[in-house]
This record gives sequence, C-alpha cells and structure tokens, in this order.
Amino acid sequence: MQKGLSPHPRIRNVIAVGSGKGGVGKSTTAVNLAVALAKLGARVGLLDADIYGPSVPAMLGLSGRPESPDNKSIEPMRAFGVETMSIGYLIEDETPMIWRGPMATSAMTQFFNDTLWDDLDYLLIDLPPGTGDIQLTLTQKIPLAGAVIVTTPQDIATLDAKKALKMFEKVEVPVL
Repeated sequence: MQKGLSPHPRIRNVIAVGSGKGGVGKSTTAVNLAVALAKLGARVGLLDADIYGPSVPAMLGLSGRPESPDNKSIEPMRAFGVETMSIGYLIEDETPMIWRGPMATSAMTQFFNDTLWDDLDYLLIDLPPGTGDIQLTLTQKIPLAGAVIVTTPQDIATLDAKKALKMFEKVEVPVL
C-alpha cells in the first residue's frame, strides 16, 4: 500500500488491472480474475474505472440501475458472486462520456468510496488504458495492494505496458 493512505474499512486488498494500450484484454482479465476468485470462495468486488468506455456491465450480462438507499451511497450490482460498480449502469449505452480528467477521476473515487461494498477480500479496479489522470489519481487516493499489467505480444502493446509498469513502480505499487 502507498505511504500515507489508510485502508478502506471494508476492503482487504485493492488490485488495479491496467495496461498501456486499449484492446489488449484488460477488462476480460479483470472480469475473469474476479469471477475466478469468487468461485474459490473469496469475497470480491469489481470497479469499472474505465469511465470513457465501461465494459464490465456487458461482460457480466448486467443491466439496470443500482439502487441508492439514501441518495448519497449506491448499492453494487451483483453477478457470478461478484459485486460490481460501473458508470455503465448509470448512462445509456449510446451516451458518450465527454468529461475532462478531474470529472472522471472524481467519479472513480466516488464509486470507490460511496459504493456500499460488503466486506471484501479483493476489490479489482479495471482501469482505462494508459497512464493518465485516472491512473495517477488512483495511486494517490486509493490504497493499492498491487497491480496487474495486461498486454499482448505486439511490440507497441508491450512498449506501452512497460510504461504502465514503470508508472506503478514509480508510485511504489507492487506489480503482481
């Protein structure tokens, strides 16, 4: 965990799933890892932090809107034993997310803090591709136990994956 950050009271381990490039299987890896951990008996959550291109709801076959019991917090959606939260539950499929970085990072941290997660062994965070605002904010505000970097064997994909690796190393998040 990064220095100066307190752990979430209900989440034992937060693991970021990232990549330097889109289309390399990052969301597929995050979803499959979450479902596999749940099948092994772990209590698992999955936060879709790809604000601009959320895919977790479709990958898990979920639709509908999560409930908010007090208009401040939000109940996670559930599938295959995994609690999930995504901007994809709150917008129409065809709606583009035309948000600047601060707005997107605010949404991601709000989902982390205001979702009524049960006690979790793992919360996986499916990041957008790259090493931009959302990734930097994540490492500054959310206590990470580690990160998984996903890539494909193409030269450009591995080059960008190395950038993601260096970013996590620079902010002292272990790459698993």
